[in-house]
Amino acid sequence: MGIPVQDFIRTIGKTPPPRIILFTAGKPPWGKEAFEPYLADEAVEKMIEHYVEKSLRDLALTIAYADETAPGQVAEQAQTLPFLVEQQVILVRNGNVYMNMPGEKKSPVTPLLDCLEAPPESTILMMVASTADKRKRLYKAFENNGAVVECPQLDDTRLALWIRERVSERNLSITQDAITALIDRAGSRLSDVMNALNLVCNFASGKPSVSKQDVLDACADVAEATVWALTDAIASSNPTAALEALHELLAMNKHPNEIMGTINWLLESAYRAHPQTQAAIGKRFVAEKVAPLARKFNVKRLVDALALCTRTHFALRTTGTNEQLLLELLIIKLAVARK
Repeated sequence: MGIPVQDFIRTIGKTPPPRIILFTAGKPPWGKEAFEPYLADEAVEKMIEHYVEKSLRDLALTIAYADETAPGQVAEQAQTLPFLVEQQVILVRNGNVYMNMPGEKKSPVTPLLDCLEAPPESTILMMVASTADKRKRLYKAFENNGAVVECPQLDDTRLALWIRERVSERNLSITQDAITALIDRAGSRLSDVMNALNLVCNFASGKPSVSKQDVLDACADVAEATVWALTDAIASSNPTAALEALHELLAMNKHPNEIMGTINWLLESAYRAHPQTQAAIGKRFVAEKVAPLARKFNVKRLVDALALCTRTHFALRTTGTNEQLLLELLIIKLAVARK
């Protein structure tokens, strides 16, 4: 039986953590999606924040990508006693790759299965997989020996509460009609909602409350010429123009996390607008604006670009590397790619 991700987040630091944790899809509310990566990342970051001392992250935190790392390597790291720290945390992203492997004796995933059957006391191993077959041995290993945390999209009531909590963290309040307008503008995907929320809260800075008019005024910022100039520069493989647009956004005092959210939103919108995907974008204006991106990248390369964004965003939040440098590297990698 899976644990709802928000229930899991509330227990972090209050009860001993499971030694192995799988963050994956769950049964979504009607009309919503089965996996919300933003919620999974929120839980992962809180776990790292609580169980890995920031000054010791080089020693106590290992991040692996299942499409780049053999499962046996993850098992070996998990079973190795950490150096100079009592406990290590291992995070495996893109866990679908392992989930899709067969579970027979000679499978590449067998060493990891053996490790999960008796999780080491010195290791917390977390895996993020957007889909997981409950019939597979790997899923059952997490379920029987640790925890499966289900991360579906929020229904509208919980989404509204989530928005209120994020606004409250900025010492602001928000009216109900402003929340409704924000959801209408951004939809249910939390990356889109957070991107819009950053714009709105920055716009309403200094006010006691965010109003519907603030949402309507601030969210026009997504369609600013500079953002679309960045889009066009990436689509035309012009890194110089793309970097100029990025620097303009930074000069407008746009926070790196906000810019990161905007880039991710552009790529997700291009994915939804791509003729080879079934996802609907829902906003004609946006679909037309991101059409050049959709023409530049095929579906696989859009998925790869989104994965690159995820890795950059995680590095932005956790590594202490210069934020502008990380953004510049991301923009260059996206822009230099050819059709």
